[in-house]
Amino acid sequence: MAYSHAFVLATTSFFLGVLFIAFNVDYRLLYLPSTPEAAQACIQFYTTFHNAPFAVKTLLHSLVGVDILALVTKLAVWDESAMFFDGSSLVAFMAAVVLYLSVVVPGVKTIANPTQTETEAERIESLRVIGAANTMMIVCLAAVLLMQAGQEYARRYEQRELAKLQAAEVQKEASEKKEQ
Repeated sequence: MAYSHAFVLATTSFFLGVLFIAFNVDYRLLYLPSTPEAAQACIQFYTTFHNAPFAVKTLLHSLVGVDILALVTKLAVWDESAMFFDGSSLVAFMAAVVLYLSVVVPGVKTIANPTQTETEAERIESLRVIGAANTMMIVCLAAVLLMQAGQEYARRYEQRELAKLQAAEVQKEASEKKEQ
């Protein structure tokens, strides 16, 4: 396994872990009957996330860059496996990044710094939108991991089949030599 493959797996798994932590508060608003306690816990979680130290945000965003760079590096090989598996992984990861930048970041800013005109119902609706975006990002990142696993499976399967072909050729050559 190459370093770029390991970087893709490690960073994608890290982001999935972060999203599963967020899912602990999101599911109460998305899939259970909404309660004020669940909404308050969600508001507190995202406010804490928004007010995290700059180093935490820098780490998260730099890991996004590492993942994109690793996928582009893997795609640079430009064989069938890279075009299908790594290209699909890059599209799925970029979809997750677009969701993060267009939905989650503005939504968290709205939750952490509400205007005076926003009602509690609007804040709860914003939390639900963030939770839905997080769920879609989980699906996108899971697709990245599945594509990488599929690529590794295809590589091993190809090696196994090539070994069978080579063994059959060796056996055929040996039987031809016996006949002579």
